[in-house]
Amino acid sequence: MEAAKRRGAAWLEAGGVRATRQRVALAALLVGDGEHRHVTAESLFETARAHGEKVSLATIYNTLRAFTEAGILREITVDGGKSHFDTDTSNHAHFYWEDTGELADVRERAAAGDVEVRNLPAPPEGARIAGVDVVIRLRRA
Repeated sequence: MEAAKRRGAAWLEAGGVRATRQRVALAALLVGDGEHRHVTAESLFETARAHGEKVSLATIYNTLRAFTEAGILREITVDGGKSHFDTDTSNHAHFYWEDTGELADVRERAAAGDVEVRNLPAPPEGARIAGVDVVIRLRRA
């Protein structure tokens, strides 16, 4: 767990986020193994509790918001307000399983060049397109 905490602390430092004990513990759960993951506030809360962390759901929400504002997490909103948080902040598309609520990267199941977004409308004057979120909703056949 010490290696995971070191990796989590380095992730926070890279994002310019103050490393409190709780933030380091949550960062270790998010990136401590070096793998990218998708979490909801509720799933991270359950994982933290399972690892013996005494943290409130409100703290989880506040921490996820701070990580997102720092640019080290990406928020993906599905189902009219249900937010998932992705440790991979690069631009990429997602599959969303409607029956389980699971979010997965498209590139895990398809070549990176398979998703193409075309013919975007011109942004209003004084604005630029910052990004495009692609969430492909799936139902079991």
